[in-house]
Amino acid sequence: MALTGRAALLAALGSIPIGIWDPGWTGILAVNGPLAIACACDYALAAPVRRLGLTRSGDTSARLGEPAGVTLTVTNPSNRPLRARLRDAWPPSSWQSGTEVEASRHRLVVPAGERRRVTTRLRPTRRGDRQADRVTIRSYGPLGLFARQGSHHVPWTVRVLPPFTSRKHLPSKLARLRELDGRTSVLTRGEGTEFDSLREYVPGDDTRSIDWRATARQTTVAVRTWRPERDRHILLVLDTGRTSAGRVGDVPRLDASMDAALLLAALASRAGDRVDLLAYDRRVRALVQGRAAGDVLPSLVNAMAALEPELIETDAHGLTATALRTAPRRSLLVLLTSLDTAPIEEGLLPVLPQLTRRHTVLLASVADPHIARMAAARGTTESVYEAAAAAQAQTERHRTSEQLRRHGVTVVDATPDDLAPALADAYLALKAAGRL
Repeated sequence: MALTGRAALLAALGSIPIGIWDPGWTGILAVNGPLAIACACDYALAAPVRRLGLTRSGDTSARLGEPAGVTLTVTNPSNRPLRARLRDAWPPSSWQSGTEVEASRHRLVVPAGERRRVTTRLRPTRRGDRQADRVTIRSYGPLGLFARQGSHHVPWTVRVLPPFTSRKHLPSKLARLRELDGRTSVLTRGEGTEFDSLREYVPGDDTRSIDWRATARQTTVAVRTWRPERDRHILLVLDTGRTSAGRVGDVPRLDASMDAALLLAALASRAGDRVDLLAYDRRVRALVQGRAAGDVLPSLVNAMAALEPELIETDAHGLTATALRTAPRRSLLVLLTSLDTAPIEEGLLPVLPQLTRRHTVLLASVADPHIARMAAARGTTESVYEAAAAAQAQTERHRTSEQLRRHGVTVVDATPDDLAPALADAYLALKAAGRL
Protein backbone atom coordinates (compact mmCIF):
# COMPACT_ATOMS: atom_id res chain seq x y z
CA MET A 1 0.00 0.00 0.00
CA ALA A 2 1.48 3.35 -1.06
CA LEU A 3 1.49 6.13 1.55
CA THR A 4 1.57 9.84 0.93
CA GLY A 5 1.81 13.04 2.99
CA ARG A 6 2.12 12.99 6.78
CA ALA A 7 1.38 9.21 6.99
CA ALA A 8 4.37 8.40 4.79
CA LEU A 9 6.64 10.63 6.87
CA LEU A 10 5.51 9.04 10.13
CA ALA A 11 5.94 5.56 8.69
CA ALA A 12 9.49 6.36 7.66
CA LEU A 13 10.49 7.99 10.96
CA GLY A 14 8.81 5.58 13.34
CA SER A 15 9.26 2.34 11.38
CA ILE A 16 5.51 1.77 11.68
CA PRO A 17 4.44 -1.72 10.71
CA ILE A 18 1.40 -1.43 8.55
CA GLY A 19 -0.80 -4.37 7.71
CA ILE A 20 -3.88 -4.52 5.55
CA TRP A 21 -6.71 -7.00 6.00
CA ASP A 22 -9.46 -6.70 3.49
CA PRO A 23 -12.24 -9.22 3.89
CA GLY A 24 -15.10 -7.68 1.87
CA TRP A 25 -13.73 -4.11 1.52
CA THR A 26 -12.93 -3.73 5.26
CA GLY A 27 -9.42 -2.61 6.30
CA ILE A 28 -7.55 -2.49 9.57
CA LEU A 29 -4.56 -0.22 10.03
CA ALA A 30 -2.27 -1.31 12.86
CA VAL A 31 0.22 1.23 14.27
CA ASN A 32 2.76 1.02 17.04
CA GLY A 33 2.03 2.14 20.57
CA PRO A 34 4.11 5.37 20.81
CA LEU A 35 2.51 6.86 17.73
CA ALA A 36 -0.95 5.99 18.98
CA ILE A 37 -0.19 7.79 22.24
CA ALA A 38 1.12 10.82 20.33
CA CYS A 39 -2.02 10.94 18.22
CA ALA A 40 -4.25 10.66 21.27
CA CYS A 41 -2.37 13.48 23.01
CA ASP A 42 -2.54 15.65 19.89
CA TYR A 43 -6.29 15.10 19.67
CA ALA A 44 -6.74 15.88 23.35
CA LEU A 45 -4.74 19.13 23.09
CA ALA A 46 -6.77 20.41 20.10
CA ALA A 47 -9.19 23.14 21.20
CA PRO A 48 -12.85 22.02 21.17
CA VAL A 49 -14.87 23.35 18.25
CA ARG A 50 -18.38 23.14 19.62
CA ARG A 51 -17.67 25.56 22.48
CA LEU A 52 -16.36 28.35 20.26
CA GLY A 53 -18.34 31.57 20.15
CA LEU A 54 -18.91 33.13 16.72
CA THR A 55 -20.52 36.46 15.88
CA ARG A 56 -20.70 38.53 12.68
CA SER A 57 -20.47 42.21 11.81
CA GLY A 58 -19.85 44.24 8.69
CA ASP A 59 -21.71 45.27 5.54
CA THR A 60 -25.40 44.51 5.18
CA SER A 61 -25.72 45.83 1.63
CA ALA A 62 -23.56 46.42 -1.43
CA ARG A 63 -24.11 47.42 -5.03
CA LEU A 64 -23.79 44.72 -7.64
CA GLY A 65 -20.14 44.32 -8.64
CA GLU A 66 -18.80 46.20 -5.62
CA PRO A 67 -17.01 44.47 -2.68
CA ALA A 68 -18.57 43.84 0.72
CA GLY A 69 -16.76 42.82 3.87
CA VAL A 70 -18.26 40.55 6.54
CA THR A 71 -16.21 40.10 9.72
CA LEU A 72 -16.39 36.92 11.78
CA THR A 73 -15.32 37.15 15.42
CA VAL A 74 -14.14 33.83 16.88
CA THR A 75 -14.02 33.56 20.69
CA ASN A 76 -12.09 30.70 22.29
CA PRO A 77 -13.47 30.09 25.82
CA SER A 78 -11.39 26.97 26.44
CA ASN A 79 -8.00 26.75 28.22
CA ARG A 80 -6.31 25.44 25.08
CA PRO A 81 -5.12 27.57 22.16
CA LEU A 82 -7.07 27.23 18.91
CA ARG A 83 -5.04 26.44 15.79
CA ALA A 84 -7.57 26.18 13.04
CA ARG A 85 -8.55 26.40 9.44
CA LEU A 86 -11.91 28.09 8.88
CA ARG A 87 -14.28 28.03 5.92
CA ASP A 88 -16.93 30.75 5.77
CA ALA A 89 -19.45 29.37 3.28
CA TRP A 90 -21.69 31.63 1.16
CA PRO A 91 -23.72 31.01 -2.02
CA PRO A 92 -21.59 30.67 -5.19
CA SER A 93 -22.90 33.98 -6.59
CA SER A 94 -21.27 35.80 -3.67
CA TRP A 95 -17.93 35.76 -5.49
CA GLN A 96 -16.62 36.05 -8.99
CA SER A 97 -15.86 32.74 -10.63
CA GLY A 98 -12.66 31.09 -9.38
CA THR A 99 -12.17 33.29 -6.31
CA GLU A 100 -14.35 31.41 -3.79
CA VAL A 101 -11.63 29.13 -2.38
CA GLU A 102 -9.22 31.96 -1.68
CA ALA A 103 -11.86 34.33 -0.29
CA SER A 104 -13.76 31.93 1.96
CA ARG A 105 -10.92 30.06 3.68
CA HIS A 106 -8.87 31.45 6.55
CA ARG A 107 -6.15 30.31 8.96
CA LEU A 108 -6.27 31.63 12.51
CA VAL A 109 -4.71 31.10 15.93
CA VAL A 110 -6.75 32.14 18.96
CA PRO A 111 -5.04 31.93 22.39
CA ALA A 112 -7.03 30.50 25.28
CA GLY A 113 -9.70 32.89 26.53
CA GLU A 114 -9.19 35.40 23.71
CA ARG A 115 -10.88 36.31 20.43
CA ARG A 116 -9.75 36.99 16.89
CA ARG A 117 -11.40 38.40 13.79
CA VAL A 118 -11.28 37.27 10.17
CA THR A 119 -12.92 39.13 7.30
CA THR A 120 -14.53 37.48 4.29
CA ARG A 121 -14.50 39.69 1.20
CA LEU A 122 -17.57 39.20 -0.99
CA ARG A 123 -18.02 40.46 -4.54
CA PRO A 124 -21.54 39.38 -5.54
CA THR A 125 -22.39 38.64 -9.17
CA ARG A 126 -26.20 38.69 -8.80
CA ARG A 127 -28.75 40.98 -7.20
CA GLY A 128 -30.80 39.92 -4.21
CA ASP A 129 -30.18 38.68 -0.69
CA ARG A 130 -27.04 36.62 -0.08
CA GLN A 131 -27.31 34.65 3.15
CA ALA A 132 -24.37 33.12 4.96
CA ASP A 133 -24.20 29.35 5.18
CA ARG A 134 -22.31 27.32 7.81
CA VAL A 135 -18.93 28.21 9.26
CA THR A 136 -16.81 25.06 9.36
CA ILE A 137 -13.78 25.00 11.67
CA ARG A 138 -11.06 22.36 11.81
CA SER A 139 -9.07 22.60 15.05
CA TYR A 140 -5.60 21.01 15.04
CA GLY A 141 -3.45 19.80 17.89
CA PRO A 142 0.13 21.08 18.35
CA LEU A 143 1.58 18.20 16.28
CA GLY A 144 -0.97 18.52 13.50
CA LEU A 145 -1.66 14.77 13.52
CA PHE A 146 -5.34 14.87 14.45
CA ALA A 147 -8.05 17.52 14.22
CA ARG A 148 -11.49 18.20 15.60
CA GLN A 149 -14.03 19.52 13.10
CA GLY A 150 -17.44 21.07 13.53
CA SER A 151 -19.82 23.59 11.97
CA HIS A 152 -21.68 26.59 13.32
CA HIS A 153 -24.62 28.42 11.80
CA VAL A 154 -23.93 32.15 12.11
CA PRO A 155 -26.70 33.97 10.20
CA TRP A 156 -25.98 37.11 8.20
CA THR A 157 -27.55 38.63 5.10
CA VAL A 158 -26.01 40.96 2.53
CA ARG A 159 -28.52 42.60 0.19
CA VAL A 160 -27.04 43.13 -3.27
CA LEU A 161 -28.52 46.31 -4.78
CA PRO A 162 -28.83 47.33 -8.45
CA PRO A 163 -25.62 49.02 -9.61
CA PHE A 164 -27.28 52.23 -10.95
CA THR A 165 -24.66 52.70 -13.65
CA SER A 166 -26.71 55.45 -15.33
CA ARG A 167 -26.03 57.77 -12.38
CA LYS A 168 -23.28 59.33 -14.52
CA HIS A 169 -25.98 60.91 -16.73
CA LEU A 170 -27.73 62.65 -13.84
CA PRO A 171 -25.67 65.91 -13.80
CA SER A 172 -26.37 66.65 -17.49
CA LYS A 173 -30.08 65.91 -17.08
CA LEU A 174 -30.27 68.13 -14.01
CA ALA A 175 -28.62 70.92 -16.00
CA ARG A 176 -31.32 70.59 -18.64
CA LEU A 177 -33.95 70.60 -15.91
CA ARG A 178 -32.54 73.85 -14.51
CA GLU A 179 -32.81 75.38 -17.97
CA LEU A 180 -36.47 74.41 -18.13
CA ASP A 181 -36.99 75.75 -14.64
CA GLY A 182 -35.49 79.12 -15.56
CA ARG A 183 -32.63 78.91 -13.07
CA THR A 184 -29.83 79.46 -15.59
CA SER A 185 -29.08 82.35 -17.91
CA VAL A 186 -30.04 81.02 -21.33
CA LEU A 187 -31.93 82.55 -24.23
CA THR A 188 -34.78 80.06 -23.88
CA ARG A 189 -37.78 80.22 -21.65
CA GLY A 190 -39.00 77.42 -19.47
CA GLU A 191 -42.24 76.15 -20.96
CA GLY A 192 -45.13 74.70 -19.05
CA THR A 193 -48.50 75.70 -17.66
CA GLU A 194 -47.52 77.34 -14.36
CA PHE A 195 -47.00 81.11 -14.48
CA ASP A 196 -43.75 82.16 -12.83
CA SER A 197 -43.04 85.88 -13.26
CA LEU A 198 -42.80 88.85 -15.61
CA ARG A 199 -39.61 90.19 -17.15
CA GLU A 200 -38.54 92.61 -19.86
CA TYR A 201 -38.78 91.40 -23.44
CA VAL A 202 -35.51 90.49 -25.19
CA PRO A 203 -35.03 89.68 -28.87
CA GLY A 204 -35.75 86.02 -29.50
CA ASP A 205 -38.63 85.70 -27.03
CA ASP A 206 -41.85 84.18 -28.30
CA THR A 207 -44.25 87.04 -29.02
CA ARG A 208 -47.11 84.88 -27.75
CA SER A 209 -45.64 85.24 -24.26
CA ILE A 210 -46.04 89.07 -24.23
CA ASP A 211 -48.31 90.26 -21.43
CA TRP A 212 -50.08 93.22 -23.06
CA ARG A 213 -51.80 94.38 -19.88
CA ALA A 214 -48.52 94.57 -17.98
CA THR A 215 -46.93 96.25 -21.01
CA ALA A 216 -49.61 98.93 -21.00
CA ARG A 217 -48.85 99.75 -17.36
CA GLN A 218 -45.13 100.33 -17.95
CA THR A 219 -42.82 101.77 -20.57
CA THR A 220 -41.22 98.46 -21.63
CA VAL A 221 -42.61 95.31 -23.19
CA ALA A 222 -43.19 92.64 -20.54
CA VAL A 223 -43.27 88.91 -21.18
CA ARG A 224 -44.52 86.10 -19.02
CA THR A 225 -42.12 83.39 -17.93
CA TRP A 226 -43.25 79.89 -17.19
CA ARG A 227 -41.87 77.06 -15.21
CA PRO A 228 -42.41 73.31 -15.51
CA GLU A 229 -45.19 71.92 -13.37
CA ARG A 230 -44.20 70.56 -9.98
CA ASP A 231 -45.72 68.02 -7.64
CA ARG A 232 -46.86 65.82 -10.51
CA HIS A 233 -47.29 62.09 -9.93
CA ILE A 234 -45.14 59.56 -11.79
CA LEU A 235 -45.80 55.82 -11.57
CA LEU A 236 -42.98 53.56 -12.73
CA VAL A 237 -44.34 50.16 -13.80
CA LEU A 238 -41.81 47.34 -14.16
CA ASP A 239 -43.00 44.35 -16.17
CA THR A 240 -41.39 41.34 -14.44
CA GLY A 241 -42.93 38.71 -16.75
CA ARG A 242 -41.12 36.31 -19.07
CA THR A 243 -40.06 38.95 -21.61
CA SER A 244 -38.02 40.71 -18.92
CA ALA A 245 -35.89 37.57 -18.50
CA GLY A 246 -34.40 37.84 -22.00
CA ARG A 247 -30.71 38.70 -21.87
CA VAL A 248 -29.24 41.50 -23.94
CA GLY A 249 -25.52 40.92 -23.88
CA ASP A 250 -24.97 39.45 -20.44
CA VAL A 251 -27.66 41.45 -18.63
CA PRO A 252 -31.38 40.62 -18.29
CA ARG A 253 -33.75 43.17 -19.78
CA LEU A 254 -35.20 43.69 -16.31
CA ASP A 255 -31.86 45.00 -15.02
CA ALA A 256 -31.59 47.54 -17.84
CA SER A 257 -35.17 48.66 -17.15
CA MET A 258 -34.36 49.08 -13.46
CA ASP A 259 -31.36 51.24 -14.26
CA ALA A 260 -33.48 53.50 -16.48
CA ALA A 261 -36.19 53.71 -13.81
CA LEU A 262 -33.65 54.76 -11.17
CA LEU A 263 -32.29 57.60 -13.30
CA LEU A 264 -35.79 58.84 -14.04
CA ALA A 265 -36.75 58.61 -10.36
CA ALA A 266 -33.67 60.59 -9.30
CA LEU A 267 -34.38 63.27 -11.92
CA ALA A 268 -38.11 63.52 -11.21
CA SER A 269 -37.66 63.75 -7.46
CA ARG A 270 -35.21 66.62 -7.99
CA ALA A 271 -37.84 68.27 -10.20
CA GLY A 272 -40.34 68.20 -7.33
CA ASP A 273 -42.48 65.36 -8.68
CA ARG A 274 -43.76 62.41 -6.65
CA VAL A 275 -42.48 59.00 -7.79
CA ASP A 276 -44.01 55.59 -7.04
CA LEU A 277 -43.01 52.12 -8.21
CA LEU A 278 -45.08 49.08 -9.19
CA ALA A 279 -43.51 45.75 -10.25
CA TYR A 280 -46.05 43.31 -11.69
CA ASP A 281 -46.47 40.16 -13.79
CA ARG A 282 -49.48 38.18 -12.52
CA ARG A 283 -49.31 39.68 -9.06
CA VAL A 284 -47.63 42.61 -7.35
CA ARG A 285 -43.93 41.87 -6.85
CA ALA A 286 -42.99 45.24 -5.38
CA LEU A 287 -44.84 48.44 -4.49
CA VAL A 288 -43.31 51.69 -3.27
CA GLN A 289 -45.65 54.59 -2.54
CA GLY A 290 -45.72 57.88 -0.73
CA ARG A 291 -42.01 58.35 -0.13
CA ALA A 292 -40.52 61.77 0.50
CA ALA A 293 -38.12 63.12 -2.12
CA GLY A 294 -35.05 62.22 -0.08
CA ASP A 295 -36.26 58.65 0.50
CA VAL A 296 -37.43 57.81 -3.02
CA LEU A 297 -34.16 56.52 -4.45
CA PRO A 298 -33.11 54.38 -1.45
CA SER A 299 -36.61 52.89 -1.28
CA LEU A 300 -36.66 52.03 -4.98
CA VAL A 301 -33.17 50.52 -4.91
CA ASN A 302 -34.06 48.38 -1.91
CA ALA A 303 -37.33 47.19 -3.49
CA MET A 304 -35.65 46.36 -6.80
CA ALA A 305 -32.83 44.37 -5.21
CA ALA A 306 -34.90 41.23 -4.71
CA LEU A 307 -36.81 41.37 -8.00
CA GLU A 308 -36.24 38.54 -10.47
CA PRO A 309 -37.93 37.87 -13.82
CA GLU A 310 -40.77 35.37 -13.59
CA LEU A 311 -41.11 32.88 -16.45
CA ILE A 312 -44.83 33.52 -16.86
CA GLU A 313 -46.87 35.67 -19.25
CA THR A 314 -47.72 39.08 -17.84
CA ASP A 315 -51.42 39.61 -17.17
CA ALA A 316 -52.09 42.90 -18.98
CA HIS A 317 -55.60 43.24 -17.56
CA GLY A 318 -54.34 42.75 -14.02
CA LEU A 319 -51.46 45.16 -14.59
CA THR A 320 -53.84 47.82 -15.90
CA ALA A 321 -56.28 47.44 -13.03
CA THR A 322 -53.48 47.56 -10.45
CA ALA A 323 -51.91 50.64 -12.08
CA LEU A 324 -55.26 52.46 -12.09
CA ARG A 325 -55.78 51.67 -8.41
CA THR A 326 -52.25 52.78 -7.57
CA ALA A 327 -52.60 56.03 -9.53
CA PRO A 328 -56.26 57.10 -9.25
CA ARG A 329 -55.53 60.66 -10.43
CA ARG A 330 -53.94 61.84 -13.62
CA SER A 331 -50.27 60.82 -13.68
CA LEU A 332 -47.36 60.03 -15.94
CA LEU A 333 -47.41 56.26 -16.30
CA VAL A 334 -43.99 54.93 -17.32
CA LEU A 335 -44.32 51.32 -18.47
CA LEU A 336 -40.99 49.49 -18.79
CA THR A 337 -41.78 46.41 -20.84
CA SER A 338 -41.04 44.63 -24.11
CA LEU A 339 -41.90 45.79 -27.63
CA ASP A 340 -42.36 42.23 -28.85
CA THR A 341 -45.34 42.08 -31.18
CA ALA A 342 -47.37 39.29 -29.55
CA PRO A 343 -47.38 40.61 -25.95
CA ILE A 344 -48.26 44.13 -27.16
CA GLU A 345 -50.98 43.23 -29.66
CA GLU A 346 -52.60 40.47 -27.61
CA GLY A 347 -52.01 41.87 -24.14
CA LEU A 348 -51.46 45.62 -23.92
CA LEU A 349 -53.31 47.13 -26.90
CA PRO A 350 -56.80 45.90 -25.89
CA VAL A 351 -56.51 47.54 -22.44
CA LEU A 352 -54.43 50.56 -23.46
CA PRO A 353 -57.42 52.95 -23.85
CA GLN A 354 -58.19 52.51 -20.14
CA LEU A 355 -54.74 53.91 -19.34
CA THR A 356 -54.54 56.69 -21.94
CA ARG A 357 -57.96 58.09 -21.00
CA ARG A 358 -56.73 58.90 -17.52
CA HIS A 359 -52.93 59.09 -17.76
CA THR A 360 -50.08 60.21 -19.95
CA VAL A 361 -48.41 56.95 -20.96
CA LEU A 362 -44.73 56.55 -21.76
CA LEU A 363 -43.47 53.09 -22.78
CA ALA A 364 -39.76 52.26 -22.60
CA SER A 365 -38.26 49.09 -24.04
CA VAL A 366 -34.78 47.57 -24.24
CA ALA A 367 -33.53 47.01 -27.80
CA ASP A 368 -30.91 44.41 -28.66
CA PRO A 369 -27.83 46.04 -30.27
CA HIS A 370 -26.95 42.70 -31.85
CA ILE A 371 -29.97 43.05 -34.13
CA ALA A 372 -28.58 46.32 -35.54
CA ARG A 373 -25.20 44.70 -36.12
CA MET A 374 -26.86 41.78 -37.89
CA ALA A 375 -28.85 44.16 -40.11
CA ALA A 376 -25.64 45.85 -41.26
CA ALA A 377 -23.75 42.61 -41.92
CA ARG A 378 -22.80 41.70 -45.50
CA GLY A 379 -20.18 39.65 -47.33
CA THR A 380 -21.28 36.05 -46.92
CA THR A 381 -24.43 34.08 -47.58
CA GLU A 382 -24.92 33.52 -43.87
CA SER A 383 -24.56 37.22 -43.06
CA VAL A 384 -27.08 38.14 -45.77
CA TYR A 385 -29.66 35.79 -44.26
CA GLU A 386 -28.91 37.24 -40.82
CA ALA A 387 -29.38 40.76 -42.18
CA ALA A 388 -32.74 39.80 -43.68
CA ALA A 389 -33.91 38.29 -40.37
CA ALA A 390 -32.73 41.37 -38.47
CA ALA A 391 -34.49 43.71 -40.90
CA GLN A 392 -37.72 41.78 -40.46
CA ALA A 393 -37.41 41.99 -36.66
CA GLN A 394 -36.75 45.74 -36.86
CA THR A 395 -39.75 46.25 -39.15
CA GLU A 396 -42.05 44.43 -36.73
CA ARG A 397 -40.68 46.47 -33.84
CA HIS A 398 -41.23 49.77 -35.70
CA ARG A 399 -44.77 48.71 -36.63
CA THR A 400 -45.55 47.92 -33.00
CA SER A 401 -44.15 51.30 -31.93
CA GLU A 402 -46.35 53.09 -34.48
CA GLN A 403 -49.42 51.28 -33.20
CA LEU A 404 -48.66 52.52 -29.70
CA ARG A 405 -48.02 56.08 -30.88
CA ARG A 406 -51.40 56.13 -32.66
CA HIS A 407 -52.93 55.47 -29.25
CA GLY A 408 -51.13 58.50 -27.82
CA VAL A 409 -48.27 56.62 -26.18
CA THR A 410 -44.75 58.06 -26.17
CA VAL A 411 -42.35 55.25 -27.08
CA VAL A 412 -38.67 55.04 -26.12
CA ASP A 413 -36.83 52.15 -27.77
CA ALA A 414 -33.10 52.08 -27.04
CA THR A 415 -30.20 49.76 -26.28
CA PRO A 416 -29.31 49.04 -22.63
CA ASP A 417 -26.58 51.70 -22.57
CA ASP A 418 -28.84 54.35 -24.10
CA LEU A 419 -32.21 53.53 -22.53
CA ALA A 420 -31.74 55.45 -19.26
CA PRO A 421 -30.68 58.81 -20.81
CA ALA A 422 -33.27 58.43 -23.59
CA LEU A 423 -36.05 57.88 -21.03
CA ALA A 424 -34.87 60.90 -19.02
CA ASP A 425 -34.90 63.02 -22.20
CA ALA A 426 -38.45 61.88 -22.98
CA TYR A 427 -39.54 62.90 -19.47
CA LEU A 428 -37.94 66.33 -19.86
CA ALA A 429 -39.59 66.76 -23.27
CA LEU A 430 -43.01 65.99 -21.82
CA LYS A 431 -42.33 68.41 -18.97
CA ALA A 432 -41.22 71.15 -21.37
CA ALA A 433 -44.33 70.65 -23.49
CA GLY A 434 -46.61 70.94 -20.46
CA ARG A 435 -48.02 67.43 -20.91
CA LEU A 436 -47.54 66.29 -17.32
